[in-house]
Amino acid sequence: MTPKQGLAFVKRHGIVLQAARGPVPSLAETIAGGPIRGSWWAHPKGTEIYQVADAISESPDVLVCKLVNGKVTFIHRRLWPALVKLAPRFPRDRLAKIWEEHTETGAHRSRSLPFPDWVPTSIVSDAERLTEAAAEALLAASGVHADSTRAS
Repeated sequence: MTPKQGLAFVKRHGIVLQAARGPVPSLAETIAGGPIRGSWWAHPKGTEIYQVADAISESPDVLVCKLVNGKVTFIHRRLWPALVKLAPRFPRDRLAKIWEEHTETGAHRSRSLPFPDWVPTSIVSDAERLTEAAAEALLAASGVHADSTRAS
């Protein structure tokens, strides 16, 4: 899978897990062609998984957070208004934007931007125009139900 195909995969599904198993598609398992035993880093396609996941994480059209079961989750921009509309139904920390930074020593440092600080004003406006029922339907179609802290 190329980075461009990975972005299209996230856009098509709306909500995708980076590597964990769950109720929504897993990018790593899709690239691997099936379930991964152990760490995806050790998988023969680990480099490809990393490159695609990294490209997705860098896209301005993808939110990286821990919405689904507290695992790294990619959410396409088309679902952000529904997420914002139903945000009170989710644990606030799972809506924080997350990313990795490289330090001067070459180590990785996890960073985050709390919800709603990352939300563009245009998305807030779109969320205000969206009914709760429409927002619920959008998220449910992607495998997430806003009445629980877990995906279904």
